[in-house]
Amino acid sequence: MNDVIIRPIEVLLVEDDPGDVVLTKEAFADNKVNNTLSIVSDGEEAMRFLRREDDYADAPRPDLVLLDLNLPRMDGRQVLEAIKADDTLRTIPVVVLTTSEAEEDIVRSYRLHANAYVTKPVDLDQFIRVVRQIDDFFVSVVKLPRS
Repeated sequence: MNDVIIRPIEVLLVEDDPGDVVLTKEAFADNKVNNTLSIVSDGEEAMRFLRREDDYADAPRPDLVLLDLNLPRMDGRQVLEAIKADDTLRTIPVVVLTTSEAEEDIVRSYRLHANAYVTKPVDLDQFIRVVRQIDDFFVSVVKLPRS
């Protein structure tokens, strides 16, 4: 039998809605996976975290970014574009997790190289289930780069 030690993945949640932050934390906690969830509330803060600037000099490099589109100061589209334009960040998978069902947002996100686009369900139980499915997929199915 092959004993493989799976380390927890580092997840960066970029979300300005406190309610969605709480639900996402709950989904991760209830999923009984010891992933690390870091949270920032706007696009500028997300880029400082990812680039390990200022207060984030010791921040872990995320293995996955869950990104809302509608953020203050620098919106999620700009964050996605900046991540995918940066040689040191572009390999980090980005899942857009947003309330927008607009076709233009979906198309633009994929043109900016989002790895997935997920519309947040309005129902709380469904929201938690969707976050758990994203977590399960990136922990159990996908092979993530480790650097």
